[in-house]
Amino acid sequence: MNILVTGGCGYIGTLLTNKLINSGHSVAVIDNQLFGNYLKKSKKLKIYKRSILEINQINIKNRIDLIIHLSSIANDPMADLNPNLSWETSSLGTLELIKFSKRKKVKRIIYASSGSVYGIKKELKVHENLDLHPISLYNKVKMVTERILLSHKNEFEIFIIRPATVCGFSPRMRLDLTVNALTFSALNKKKIIVYGGKQIRPNIHIDDMVDLYLFLSKTNKKNCGVYNAGFENMSINQIANMVKKNIPSKIKVIKSKNDPRSYRLNSQKLLKIGFKPKKKVIDAIKELKILYFMKKLKNRSNYHSVLWLKKLMKHA
Repeated sequence: MNILVTGGCGYIGTLLTNKLINSGHSVAVIDNQLFGNYLKKSKKLKIYKRSILEINQINIKNRIDLIIHLSSIANDPMADLNPNLSWETSSLGTLELIKFSKRKKVKRIIYASSGSVYGIKKELKVHENLDLHPISLYNKVKMVTERILLSHKNEFEIFIIRPATVCGFSPRMRLDLTVNALTFSALNKKKIIVYGGKQIRPNIHIDDMVDLYLFLSKTNKKNCGVYNAGFENMSINQIANMVKKNIPSKIKVIKSKNDPRSYRLNSQKLLKIGFKPKKKVIDAIKELKILYFMKKLKNRSNYHSVLWLKKLMKHA
């Protein structure tokens, strides 16, 4: 297939693009490369260093069979840092992507939303039919973008993924995600700082996240719809203790009400159509530990998304 990946130079996009190419697909990537480009060169890869808003100004000659739409301002603090950029990248960018898709006669679009669009839920099983009550700008943007895409479900095969917090290694690493951050802190400082700690977060290994996009690229069109993607609901305290068990370190808990997000995901719907996750949080922790001692996991500025964006905005 000829596949377009928006945000293909990102944390997930980098691993995904490389795997798509290794699976025999031709891939075009649109990414403004705010955090760099770690993609391997390939004859099957074409990279456009452009904003998603400029997608209709790019001369992509090949047909496009599938779009995997990852382009986004990555998380709550980043969205709050530049609200306009968040709305433009996700919602306005998606309107441009729809125009492009109609012109190129694209069949299928897979969109990366967020598992936290539900807001704070008391239900033990947060499934796809529950109402959305996003509490942050980032998740309001995700919700609106979902609705834009779903309004075109009669024109395209639309798949919406609501992923859990992703963990594990990528060449374009992120050290601001829960499991990654706590693990690296234990490795680098022998200390883990936990704010609050009782918040429940669903998790998914990055390898499973990548495999899910490949799975949905091939699944029957009758499976179009919205899917949660998270397989381990754990408190921050549980994750910290799991890290400590594998990496000698001390845990310091700081009482905090700054981050009230606490939610669980139920992904039975995804499992019912045949997807099977292969890895767990403990795998991510152990893999990061090995890579750290192999000196392949380092503390680079652009691995910390908010701090890096602040730096870019300061010098803009």
